[in-house]
Amino acid sequence: MPAPDRHRPAYTYDDLKRLIDPRSVAVVGLSRNEQSFGARTARNLEFFKGKVFGVNPKSDSLYGIPCFGAISALPETVDCAVLAVPVEAVEALVEECAAAGIGGCIIYASGFAETGRPERQALQARLTAIARSCGLRIVGPNCIGLINNVSKAGLSFSSSYAVRLPRTGNIGIASQSGGLGQAIAQAAERGGAYSHYMAAGNSCDVDVCDYVSYLAGDPSCQVITCIAEGLADGERLLEAGERALAAGKPIVMYKIATGAAAARAAMSHTGTLAGANAAFDAAYRRLGIVKVNNIEDIYETASFLAKAGRPKAEGVAVVAASGGACIITLDKAEAFRVSLPPPSPPTQAVLDANVPDFGAPNNPCDVTAQVATNPATYAACAEALLADPGYGALVVMAPSINPAVTPRNVEMFSGLAARAGKPVCISWISEWKDGPGAAQCEADPHVARFRSTEAAFRVLAAWHAYARTAGQPKPRLRTGPANQAACTARKFLVASGPQLTEREAKQILAAYAVPVVSDTVVQTSLQAVEAAESCGYPVVLKIESPDILHKTEAGVVRLGLGDAQAVRIAFAEIMAAADRVAAKPRIAGVLVQPMISAGTELVIGSQLDPTFGPMVVVGMGGVMVELLQDSAAELAPVDLRQARAMLARLRGYALLTGFRGAPPVQIETLAGIIVAISELASDLADDIAEIDVNPIICTPGRTIAVDGLIIRRNQPTET
Repeated sequence: MPAPDRHRPAYTYDDLKRLIDPRSVAVVGLSRNEQSFGARTARNLEFFKGKVFGVNPKSDSLYGIPCFGAISALPETVDCAVLAVPVEAVEALVEECAAAGIGGCIIYASGFAETGRPERQALQARLTAIARSCGLRIVGPNCIGLINNVSKAGLSFSSSYAVRLPRTGNIGIASQSGGLGQAIAQAAERGGAYSHYMAAGNSCDVDVCDYVSYLAGDPSCQVITCIAEGLADGERLLEAGERALAAGKPIVMYKIATGAAAARAAMSHTGTLAGANAAFDAAYRRLGIVKVNNIEDIYETASFLAKAGRPKAEGVAVVAASGGACIITLDKAEAFRVSLPPPSPPTQAVLDANVPDFGAPNNPCDVTAQVATNPATYAACAEALLADPGYGALVVMAPSINPAVTPRNVEMFSGLAARAGKPVCISWISEWKDGPGAAQCEADPHVARFRSTEAAFRVLAAWHAYARTAGQPKPRLRTGPANQAACTARKFLVASGPQLTEREAKQILAAYAVPVVSDTVVQTSLQAVEAAESCGYPVVLKIESPDILHKTEAGVVRLGLGDAQAVRIAFAEIMAAADRVAAKPRIAGVLVQPMISAGTELVIGSQLDPTFGPMVVVGMGGVMVELLQDSAAELAPVDLRQARAMLARLRGYALLTGFRGAPPVQIETLAGIIVAISELASDLADDIAEIDVNPIICTPGRTIAVDGLIIRRNQPTET
């Protein structure tokens, strides 16, 4: 069977419903051995709401489950088959499942592509081909399976699921690694809950992006968590993420091996600007994905988002019975740029009436330890802060846990939060982490517990960021080279050959309306003088060669030439420097350009990310591009709104907007150039690997690119 294409659309909810939400299940390889994966699966299906069958030719019934001799002998076409069999038996059984019209199968067995052995990689590829050819959805191989906690379909050999059934929640867990996913699912042991726990294993067919896409369409899930080691096709994450964003379901994502892409070599200056994880970070921004840097933060973040809903205001209020705890919140709010605005006049009146004069009736509000003797004041202040329209959430600091007081306070905060329609975040900074009230917080639909104040404010910042992303226009998608600019640029590419000179690169940029400096290519010093006198002094001379990518480093550029004699000398020096290049380069001539007066310099370009494809990058330019490493990157293409935001993220942005009274540059023109280069990179992604427009010189009256580099895909490395 033919190998599948690299890209396929992410599976939808309907595509995976029979697999993940089956009405009937067959456990193939159900065994009398109670420790076998088949027997464990049978126990995990004890509370399943659908039908369960076993496939075992030696038994009529096991564990109360009717057994049949083969898949073809089952009394009905089941939705999902769990293959609890050795690796050698898998392929034939998958073919039987396909022939029987089964909707999906889960393969536990290891020993496939993860071994690195060519014959086992080929075996896994054949499973993929079966899935593509007949619509049988496959999870695994080398996986722990999945759990639909809504229907109690424990399609997993996990030894803990049926022992203590977790509460049904609205958080979906999608993980490539079964062990790491189970680590998150065990939040149920401390009162947490989830709707689904799904591991992908080797992902021969269904991967974590497909799980995310499914959960985006499942009404029982409201927040999606995703643990990914690596993605073969980032476009599926974009598709799945767009579905989740449209459904109003935040994605909380933890990516393993964040430094793996750092070793990728880039030939352009632009390629050195974007960090190892720039593409993933750009995808997160585009889709509103909440990125966490530690696996321990996933469930805590998701739990808050599942309880909080949409923020009613970006302001946050703080109440505590400790002045020191209040100061901690000021530090963390500043670190994560969370606004702690002052109370409104009506709220201030309530605080003034209830807080003793040695407290702080402000925001943060220090009600002091006096609330121990008069708890009604605590409730009055919290209620007033939650009712204030300037606040979307209330943070409560809990430095001390008291068996007689804490559970009562949690109940009180829950009631106030429910009436206000706003979440209460309890910062559980006490080291009595599992003390009285802890499990109560986890189970409460209106109160979120955080094990540190930093975590509370980090998640509040992410909550607000997600709300802003959800309210923005839908991000632009790659549309393909169907426009006139792309057709013109492709003609230039075809005419240029495998490697481009600067002049050829600027022709392609000009096709996308990028303003580029004019030039003339000459072959002799006499022609150089004539060209210089035609365009007017001062001028610049550069070598025109497809083999010298970085001309300044090679010594083949001369700037600010003011007369004919300087041009003649520069021409000779450039040709001599080119002759000294170790591997003799092809020389197409020398470019003569007008010298552009000084201004603020930027670099704008693109590079291909192996996971997500073309990215557009902007940074402070000229010779400082690698020194400053001040850049912003987004997935291509971008629109004007995104381009403006990229410029605003630069540390050197003040230089563009009028630093110390200097006139600002043409921000809208710059943003338009970013959009144009992003469109070029996206339209011609199949042919262009890197674009480097460096520098773009910006003044109040002019924005122009004075050099351009385009590297085609599969081009040899520069010598």
